[in-house]
Amino acid sequence: MAAAKRGKTKYPGVFFRLQSRLDGLGEERQYYIIYRRAGEGRSGKLIEEPIGRESEGMSAAKANRIRALRASGSEKSNTERRAAAEAAQFAEGGPLTFSRLWLLYHEVNASKPSAKGDAFRYRKHIAPSLATKIIADISTADIDILRGRMTKDGYSPQTIKNILGQIRRIIRFGIKRGLCDMPTALHFEMPKVDNERTETFTDKQLAAYLTALDEEPDQNAVGILRLALVTGMRRGALLALRWSDCDFERDIITLQGASAKKGKTEFIPMTSAARHILAALDHTSEFVFPGKDGGQRQDFRRIARRVRDKAGLPKDFRPMHGLRHAYASMLISSGQVDLYTLQKLLTHESPAMTQRYSHLRDEALRKAASVINDCLDIGTTDK
Repeated sequence: MAAAKRGKTKYPGVFFRLQSRLDGLGEERQYYIIYRRAGEGRSGKLIEEPIGRESEGMSAAKANRIRALRASGSEKSNTERRAAAEAAQFAEGGPLTFSRLWLLYHEVNASKPSAKGDAFRYRKHIAPSLATKIIADISTADIDILRGRMTKDGYSPQTIKNILGQIRRIIRFGIKRGLCDMPTALHFEMPKVDNERTETFTDKQLAAYLTALDEEPDQNAVGILRLALVTGMRRGALLALRWSDCDFERDIITLQGASAKKGKTEFIPMTSAARHILAALDHTSEFVFPGKDGGQRQDFRRIARRVRDKAGLPKDFRPMHGLRHAYASMLISSGQVDLYTLQKLLTHESPAMTQRYSHLRDEALRKAASVINDCLDIGTTDK
């Protein structure tokens, strides 16, 4: 249902939308205000919040008075009021442990695409070390122990960085809501990660990988790897893909915002290769790659690693994200796809994220330019 159109009042920064009355008897005005804190200027955060309905005694003039108080800082915003209430509620529960803070953080962020991944990382990596720790007592030594254990267990610097980043986000969440302060003995030192790393296939490796896919007994399961290779789709988008997202008439695949990395719905072309792969799959669920119960599949790393190993690829070839890199590398190396187009196909927000493939473009250009050597027979033989 489309949002109701915003109506103006005679007061700047005060407007309304017509909403159904709570008693179901017709419509009424729901008032909203927009403001920035005094002294912050145009660089300050623009705050928009509902103030009340006509049936609750709200009017444009009253909303204007509230707006003036909140803009001056004399009255707290709705968000600040909720934060204060949360702080008071937590204060009644005794010392704030990391597990209590996590539960609130998870509740507030439950609708975000990252929620499932956050919950998995918390249970597997964070809770065993920090769940019972009081926030104020967490120290750098605690983080170093967690980091050392993960390193010993063979986790990559990127995975460790993700875990430490989540711990920091949870604590900052508590600080922002007035629930805690940053522990005085805590300092985060993030692992250094080589973000320029890209995987690609040699012709021999690609042939071996395709053969390994063909030899898998469950062709529906490996369909997810095939589709990753020909579309460059992210793991989350593949797992969440529904048949309703696949438009076979317009040849478009919709990447729903709920499963997207930045929460934004995107569209990519359905190539003939992607269409062929999708058409060969069993249609037994609303999900293209369902789990055993017909619901959304949660993981497929086991089969991805088995295919990787059977194809003889290096152990450090990432079974899933590596296919996305291989897709991008093959396109840019062809010399037929520019970086801007590749950015759109990969649904990268920033050109800088796609720039890691620029060296492959340069190699393609150099190869194309060298054709003149053969045309003129210059520099092709030793003198």
